[in-house]
Amino acid sequence: MTHTRLRKFNTREAYPDQKLDNDVCMVVRAGNTVYVRGQTAMDLDGKIVGIGDAAAQAENAMACAKILLEEAGSKLQDVVKITIYITDRAYREPVYQEIGKWLKGVYPCSTGLIVQGLARPEWVMEIDVEAVIPEGKSGQATTGPEWADIKLKKTKPRKRRRQTRAA
Repeated sequence: MTHTRLRKFNTREAYPDQKLDNDVCMVVRAGNTVYVRGQTAMDLDGKIVGIGDAAAQAENAMACAKILLEEAGSKLQDVVKITIYITDRAYREPVYQEIGKWLKGVYPCSTGLIVQGLARPEWVMEIDVEAVIPEGKSGQATTGPEWADIKLKKTKPRKRRRQTRAA
């Protein structure tokens, strides 16, 4: 089975303020299966979108996921599994409502987690996406770039919201 890795990058360049040196990519196609790297408030050019706005971050994440799936020869209708991470229970409704717009009628398996934090303090949500290209359509060629040009733009540090407590 051939693995096609698209939008490869090194974390050293994407996160210059952190001491990282990992070779990763935005999407991998392995046969008929497509794995999309966790999508967040960071667009495909490295710009942070929707600081403090969970719905805007979810919209950006899904727009990026759609592009990456298409570059790998797949589409949103092929999504079989999503994992959603949020940093506060209060973000559940706006994030899930936005994701639901993008995946209406798709019915993927879904896991949701509330986590203490994500890779960047500005990020309040992240979504992992897995898709399986249906038999007979797996011959679709990948169209995405082999290498990504991700350079995280400097942002002002933001005070983190206090975690809500369950009743």
